[in-house]
Amino acid sequence: MRRVVVTGMGAVTPIGNNVKEYLDGLQNGKSGANLITKFDATNFKTQFACEVEGLNVEEFIDKKEVRRLDEYSVFAIISADEAIADAGISVKEIDPLKIGVIVGSGIGGLRSLEKEIEEFATGNGMPRYNPFMIPKMISDIAAGQISINHGFMGVNYATVSACATSTHALMNAFDYIRIGRADVIVTGGAEAAVTKTGVGGFNAMKALSTRNDDFKTASRPFDVDRDGFVLGEGAGVLVLEELEHAKKRGAKIYAEVVGCGATADAYHITAPHPEGIGATNVMREALADAKLNPEDLQYVNVHGTSTPLGDIAETKAIKQVFGPHAYNLNISSTKSMTGHLLGAAGAIEAIACILSINHGFIPPTINHFTDDPEIDAKLNLTFNEAQEREVTAALSNTFGFGGHNSSAIFKKFVG
Repeated sequence: MRRVVVTGMGAVTPIGNNVKEYLDGLQNGKSGANLITKFDATNFKTQFACEVEGLNVEEFIDKKEVRRLDEYSVFAIISADEAIADAGISVKEIDPLKIGVIVGSGIGGLRSLEKEIEEFATGNGMPRYNPFMIPKMISDIAAGQISINHGFMGVNYATVSACATSTHALMNAFDYIRIGRADVIVTGGAEAAVTKTGVGGFNAMKALSTRNDDFKTASRPFDVDRDGFVLGEGAGVLVLEELEHAKKRGAKIYAEVVGCGATADAYHITAPHPEGIGATNVMREALADAKLNPEDLQYVNVHGTSTPLGDIAETKAIKQVFGPHAYNLNISSTKSMTGHLLGAAGAIEAIACILSINHGFIPPTINHFTDDPEIDAKLNLTFNEAQEREVTAALSNTFGFGGHNSSAIFKKFVG
């Protein structure tokens, strides 16, 4: 097996529109929650979300091209361009057949589909659909567009596994490179589901917080008064590269990807197993793949969505996997700041882990007010403020509706 490293990163998030801004938001415990601006949410149970703010799309993508893309693809392209520039990869220097793109989306172009259906419903039944409706809507088009823009001709597809999507994408990229089928893969995820359909659908499931009177603190992982997740949007993209390939071209190396895991709860379409069995299994699988002991890790970036059942189950799983060392870990949910980016969550949280390794800090779990008696108070859940800590290995969890579990482990690179 060949070794795989991270040589580039890009991010568009509700707390920063590039990696530098995202790092600043994580270090300062910034809340990305605000009232929804993308549509009139007056009649919705939830009237707030974590939207991307202040992003001038036309600085990055031609205005004509933007009209042919759903917003999730826009976020993906901007993040990918940042990561690719950061890594310094180009088909002028690398065989394009050895550069792939695996970028997923849990929902895809929901706004584009919603708009076309609304216009059809109010247009006397005339089927006058936009010719770009299908390519705007489908979940694989961001990966395709990135490859087209940069001339990357290697493996190219999207993963779709709800909120586990982009960690599964990263895992697939990791495997492709370490078995020798690619040298470089651009990987991650993007989502733009802050729409009437997205908010209304998740409201119908009772999955979203309805704390309209205090939306800034609505994402409250592990707090006894948590009442659901806050919907987020954006994208995260990483450039994964075979170690010797990266060294030969003098690339900077942010971290090494050392292990991944994927399991299923086989329990319920939306609820986690109450004892966290699937989460326990996936973290153990990732540790075994990485050939690491639980004691080798310092930080776990949890799925931690701020839902009543999920947060309890995940802390139980961490105690099962890490045993006594669980109390030496820093644990945090960056969704308390960014909201839940669904299919993009794994990618931006992987970047959070890598930033933690490179900058010696633990991002906080903000908005904590009252302990939950069902969650072990002895666990260090890094409440409210970032903490300084040397991190040599960090694990990121993402779990999706359908019982999809994925974990990835990143390690400080040692030559």
